[in-house]
Amino acid sequence: MLFRPVRRALGVTAFGVNAFTGVAPGDEVIEPHDEKGAGAGRHEELYVVLTGHAAFEVDGRAIDAPAGTLLLVGPDEKRSATARAAETTVLVVGGPPGAAGPVSPFEYWYGAQPAIDAGDYERAYEITAEGLAEHPDNTSLNYNLACYAALAGRREDALRHIRVAFEGDPRTREWAKSESDLDSIREQLSL
Repeated sequence: MLFRPVRRALGVTAFGVNAFTGVAPGDEVIEPHDEKGAGAGRHEELYVVLTGHAAFEVDGRAIDAPAGTLLLVGPDEKRSATARAAETTVLVVGGPPGAAGPVSPFEYWYGAQPAIDAGDYERAYEITAEGLAEHPDNTSLNYNLACYAALAGRREDALRHIRVAFEGDPRTREWAKSESDLDSIREQLSL
């Protein structure tokens, strides 16, 4: 197994990240371990099979993992992996459960996309509004909330969010001029 010290080499401080390569089929790629031992970080770990093909075992379950596989393993779960193909490289990203954050504002409106595609603007608003807890004044978040609220018939919410967007970023006024999602509140907007 080749160890590739990504975190140290790049100076990453937000999370642990390293890569491991099994040169030949049958090589160990991830040593058998859990994240509870003395040398462990008590991390949950995301394994990303970058190249090759790996065979994981997680708490006794066999998991076939060709290139492109993503696998999340909790700190208490025993895990290991071997290469099924030459030059199998697995990227490991880890951190203590619950430590990441805050979540980027864009994740909230991207997370609402299935609801938008389904025409469920109320649900899209609910999903996106979760981002206000960490980003109450984010202009893009508020702009998107204004659009979803307007489409859901939540006139007052739409106006409140668009005002925050206008105050935070003057460009949003230009965006609003051609935004059909805001048609229901257009008369109240001073563009």
